[in-house]
Amino acid sequence: MKKSSVPISPKLDRIRRMFTPLKAKTLKNALAHVVGRDFPRIGGERIRMLCAEMILEVVAVHLQPRDHLRHGQALWLGVDVDDPPTRAKRIADTNLIPVILDVSTVDDLQARIDRKPVDERLRTKAIRMCEQAFQQGALLTSVDLAELMSNDAARIASLLTAYERKTGKIVPRRANVHDIGSGVTHKRIICWKRYADGKSSDKIAHETYHTVEAVDRYIGQFDRVRHCRKEGMTPSETAYTLNCSLNLVNEYLKIDRELEGPSDDDDAKKNS
Repeated sequence: MKKSSVPISPKLDRIRRMFTPLKAKTLKNALAHVVGRDFPRIGGERIRMLCAEMILEVVAVHLQPRDHLRHGQALWLGVDVDDPPTRAKRIADTNLIPVILDVSTVDDLQARIDRKPVDERLRTKAIRMCEQAFQQGALLTSVDLAELMSNDAARIASLLTAYERKTGKIVPRRANVHDIGSGVTHKRIICWKRYADGKSSDKIAHETYHTVEAVDRYIGQFDRVRHCRKEGMTPSETAYTLNCSLNLVNEYLKIDRELEGPSDDDDAKKNS
């Protein structure tokens, strides 16, 4: 297709010269300029523009329009479910996912009106927000929940742990899913579902917000600790043999005792 041979008038050329530069006034170009200025060795214009695009993608994910939030909701950053911790890994080096949480609902207000105990209200809110975050691909910690509810992290953790022990249900918080907590709740529940309830690994994984691989890892470690105990090894010898911490061995031994139930000696002590 031939280009038009009609000459462009000097007036149109003038308009083009005046207004074309305005097209370059974009956030992407501004970011590329800053990248090039502060990191001059990063590369040419193409690399700088690519960096700017990547920054804009992150910003777009973390910004939510106001009309996406309702009254009583809050935007919060949780840790990516698929980005577990490693040694010396900082939050600054972790994938964070923005989630929308129901911090205050009509049911929360009704519970307050009905004079429900404070612990019950806190526990209900904490469980709800953990489940909402998990459904959006992120995990919350007790510290997150404490800040969201203006409370104490230790109190929140204690309430959730007591709930898990009582119900046998795991709350999808980071301590459980990423196994960074000091408690034994999720290990106990997983082992109990396998040996007391006879459930399969995939069923347990679904019910406890874990992967099948994680479930098999917990059960395998429990089996090894129990085998060492039956061989007459002490907890310290077991820890050395399995190359794991003494605390972990004691956690699994405690679970083993609970699964076996009270011994004859214990019954004799109660009846004496």
